[in-house]
Amino acid sequence: MGLYNQIKEDFSNAYKNDPALNSKIDFLFNYPGVWAIAWYRVAHKLHTSNFKRLSRMIMGLTQIFTHIDIHPAATIGRRVFIDHGIGVVIGETSIIEDDVLIYQGVTLGGVSLDCGKRHPTIRQGAVLGAGAKILGNIEIGEYSKIGANSVVVKEVPSCSTAIGIPAHVIAKGRCKDPFMHNMLPDINKEMFEYMLRRVAILEHILVEDNKELLEQDLELEHIYESFIKSMQS
Repeated sequence: MGLYNQIKEDFSNAYKNDPALNSKIDFLFNYPGVWAIAWYRVAHKLHTSNFKRLSRMIMGLTQIFTHIDIHPAATIGRRVFIDHGIGVVIGETSIIEDDVLIYQGVTLGGVSLDCGKRHPTIRQGAVLGAGAKILGNIEIGEYSKIGANSVVVKEVPSCSTAIGIPAHVIAKGRCKDPFMHNMLPDINKEMFEYMLRRVAILEHILVEDNKELLEQDLELEHIYESFIKSMQS
């Protein structure tokens, strides 16, 4: 596909991904993510044609106007949509496949100063929630979903949902499920609730020899073991 057709497809893709887009005036002034991708297409073409300094200048100016930092050497596929976009950073060796949805504040960063591949690979159809940080040469599988403000430092399998700091996979094999941020579990809250209940039971055990409390404690122990196993998966 030629450069013009790629940019045209990026523009039309915005209408498919955002129901709030109602007019061309909205598109012109309120969609920095689309404009950043369009200028990236131009800069990437120049970069691969060895006009590297010019490509960096174009993306530098684009960053000033859109507040989105995309290295022209990054590889970005078709129909990638950056929603709102402010604060998005895409590093030099990042690879983003087709139909990926990226929300504001996402960082595809490196954790090494070595040359070579040091940024993430995002497979087709993945969704990266607002503020997510995906760091290092890791892979986010096809149609996977990363929760808002998660910090991902390990690979995420295809059709999975990962949340937390550091991120852990909480669901697998759900390619078709919609990504509902308000339905994601609060791992830290669940852990604190477990700890408070455990402490309360242990305090009662110290005061009185209660068989029922001992059974509750054993039940909590099984819950805790299951929780740890799910975090290590």
